[in-house]
Amino acid sequence: MSTEALSDTRAEPMLGQSGRVWLYRTVFVIVMLTAWQAASGTLLDPFWVSSPAAVLKTLVEWTASGQLAYHLLITFKETAAGFVLGATAGVLFALMIGASDILHRTVDPFVTAVYGVPKVALAPLFIMWFGIGLAPKIVLAAISVFFLVFFSTLRGVREVDLKMVDALRTMGAGRFAVQRMVIFPSALPWLFTGLKLGLPYGFVGAVAAEMMASNAGIGYLTQNSAGQLDTAGVFAALFALMVVTTLLNEALGRLESWIFRWR
Repeated sequence: MSTEALSDTRAEPMLGQSGRVWLYRTVFVIVMLTAWQAASGTLLDPFWVSSPAAVLKTLVEWTASGQLAYHLLITFKETAAGFVLGATAGVLFALMIGASDILHRTVDPFVTAVYGVPKVALAPLFIMWFGIGLAPKIVLAAISVFFLVFFSTLRGVREVDLKMVDALRTMGAGRFAVQRMVIFPSALPWLFTGLKLGLPYGFVGAVAAEMMASNAGIGYLTQNSAGQLDTAGVFAALFALMVVTTLLNEALGRLESWIFRWR
């Protein structure tokens, strides 16, 4: 190959797979926002669908006044507390249930039955029990996260190679040593899957409780905007929530990649 050909090859833009994905995502967002802006006021009534320009204007006003940061922080606190409680309980319960086949078969139908109850339907009950403060939002977020983390981690526990467990027990390892050295590390990929699935549902639980009884948070901001027939405000609150959820999920993904970097 000639020197000129080599120069041309090196000059070509080299986008890795990750770079191409982000490029496609950016193009997709631009196309969708452009189509939305073009359709608003021509094909669609702005009263019902607003427009990206109106949503951006609302976000800028909320950001300048500090209103957006305040309400986002309230919802984040509720979700973070519920996420930690729900995820911890889900992991511990999955490790306990998964260690015994009899216990798993005994408890499974009851856990599945409770899981089938819509979590939003529990919000009024929690508000009656815990009042309208942070507690019902944290509890609802925790329950929303618990089941996803529990079922995902339980699947990982049940998929552990029994030969490794038997080998460790043959060498005299106790139950907790087996859990720490074999079962928990093997279930970690499943655990992170549950965490990434549970995080958005934690926000859903907290926001749903806020919309029913609260004077702060993204749920309150959404409900207040809807009450004033402010479509741009509703979209702005939802957009802010989407951005926060996406960033946190991305952070979880990077943490997972760092933990499993040896792979």
